[in-house]
Amino acid sequence: MNSEKKRKQKHQGRTFTVIIERDAAGYYVASVPELRGCHTQARSLDTLMKRIREAIELCLEVEEETQPTGEFVGVQQIRI
Repeated sequence: MNSEKKRKQKHQGRTFTVIIERDAAGYYVASVPELRGCHTQARSLDTLMKRIREAIELCLEVEEETQPTGEFVGVQQIRI
């Protein structure tokens, strides 16, 4: 079994929280708080989800070489 297949099996079943926003130019921007530096953007949500999946896979490769970051707890909104 090659190393890429082993790596994908190791991470299979992990769930990540994806935060999606729309910027001023109309692009969708996705980020994964659990993975440092894991973000991407796209014009459509379908493309965004494909790209964030790829970004997660790449971040997981790097994460294996570094210390894991903290656990995502949640998102709150505050009205002032």
